Amino acid sequence: MLVRDWMTPNPTTIAPDTPVLDAIKLLKERGYRRLPVVDDGNLVGIVTDKDLKDAMPSKATTLSVWELNYLLAKLTVAEVMAKPVITVEADEPLEEAALLMEEYHIGGLPVVEKGDLVGIITITDVLRAFIEVMGLREGGLRITLDVEDKPGALERLGAAVKPSNIVSVATAGRRDGKRVVVIRVTGEGIDTVVDRLKASGERVLDVRETKPRNI
Repeated sequence: MLVRDWMTPNPTTIAPDTPVLDAIKLLKERGYRRLPVVDDGNLVGIVTDKDLKDAMPSKATTLSVWELNYLLAKLTVAEVMAKPVITVEADEPLEEAALLMEEYHIGGLPVVEKGDLVGIITITDVLRAFIEVMGLREGGLRITLDVEDKPGALERLGAAVKPSNIVSVATAGRRDGKRVVVIRVTGEGIDTVVDRLKASGERVLDVRETKPRNI
């Protein structure tokens, strides 16, 4: 899965000289949490709802209403936006975007292609992809196993699952020559798939039945 498959294309943008109050209003009206900042077609920054709120005067200020309005009218996005911008290429694997967000502690990334802004991807998009990859909406049995970390291990696992169907596979961790493998199984023979796995020598750690969810 690539970033372009999960990003929001053609994101709403704002100019650097946009007043902060106008940016706050736009975020509220559209339900966004961040806006790329573009100047003459070039991506120059990104601003989030937190950036804008942090720029607002404290409630403890001694300034008058008139002074506040004057100052806020002059405050622009350019003064509060984050720069330089951390971006991700549209044709990068989705996990690259997730890794960048984790490394930089940010909730979203502008997506570029040949230097042009083409989309935006957020942690919510990554979660949607995770749900898809794990087959959560398909129901069936979620089976966790401790599998030998060596060639052919997944092939033997797949042979034991037949005639049931593996709709998702994920692995995590590596210790003592083993990997934790989580599979989601549906279809024919699902009632006895755990017995078949155990009979083939697989170590089953956890079994959970889930119902299909169409949300």
